[in-house]
Amino acid sequence: MQPGVLRSAFALAVSLGLGSGSAAYASEAASVAYPERAITIVVPYSPGGGVDIVTRIVTKKMAEELGQSFVVENKPGAGTNIGMDYVARSNPDGYTLYTASNTITTSKALYSKLSFDPTTDFTAVGKIGQAPIVLVVNADSPFKTLQDLVDHGRQNPDALNFGTAGVGSSGHLASELLVRSAGMKAVHVPYKGGSPAITDLLGGRLSFMSINPLEVISHIQSGKLRPLAVLNAAGTPLLPDLKTAQDQGVKDLDATVWWGIVAPTGTPAPIVAKLNTALNAALNDAEVKASLAKLGAREEPGTVQAFQEFLNKETHTLTQVIKEANIKAD
Repeated sequence: MQPGVLRSAFALAVSLGLGSGSAAYASEAASVAYPERAITIVVPYSPGGGVDIVTRIVTKKMAEELGQSFVVENKPGAGTNIGMDYVARSNPDGYTLYTASNTITTSKALYSKLSFDPTTDFTAVGKIGQAPIVLVVNADSPFKTLQDLVDHGRQNPDALNFGTAGVGSSGHLASELLVRSAGMKAVHVPYKGGSPAITDLLGGRLSFMSINPLEVISHIQSGKLRPLAVLNAAGTPLLPDLKTAQDQGVKDLDATVWWGIVAPTGTPAPIVAKLNTALNAALNDAEVKASLAKLGAREEPGTVQAFQEFLNKETHTLTQVIKEANIKAD
């Protein structure tokens, strides 16, 4: 038994107000003879991106808690389906994990021919956290407020367009959620990545974008782009004076970029519990919190069940959006 994990198990139970029963459960998880070797965690994107950076921040501390190293294996491609397929087919022994993000809740609806099922081939370990999505327009745009944009989109169904990093990307679905929630119209223009879309937004060829503020904060600060709203419910410390879409009248809109850890279905519950304990201990670490904050992200420690419920809800909501908007990625 690793003393750090046992200590974190009880500390987590206390910090979350779970009581002695949950503390006993955490203690039981900590006593599992796992891990006995390095753990591989698959990131379905190239090195250096947001998901990769978040994974390395969190697993570095998890490795200290578990007493074994984490090996980050990047498997980009096919809208994250290459990485998901690899993990879904892996031995469910706790030694191959996956950093899940928004796409695990949308792939089944977006792709008609998958070799795996995102809803049944993975088991939740825990949520890492989330970062906001902001809606931005060109600085020369006539839209000074979110209401200006919404009103124009309602009155002129074919006049607005929005760019994204690709079909089914977090920015795409956030924009579709906005359009749906606000009762407006806008045409989707997909790109092969966020950078060329931002270039066209700067050039005035797009009406708006929904994007992680880290990708456009320099353009906002230089005055080249104007932020109109934060699309999550909590706002962002990167732009503390920017109101949320909900505060501006677009109800029930909460779009974020989020991350979590999952394992192949069949991974023993005590191992999942031990990983969850280590993850939550990492997320409660001051250094990890500070590192995530620099990315504009907020940590969200919690239970396995809570993350599974979140995945189920996101899958249900976004599947409806995808079907109603007739979005297909293949």
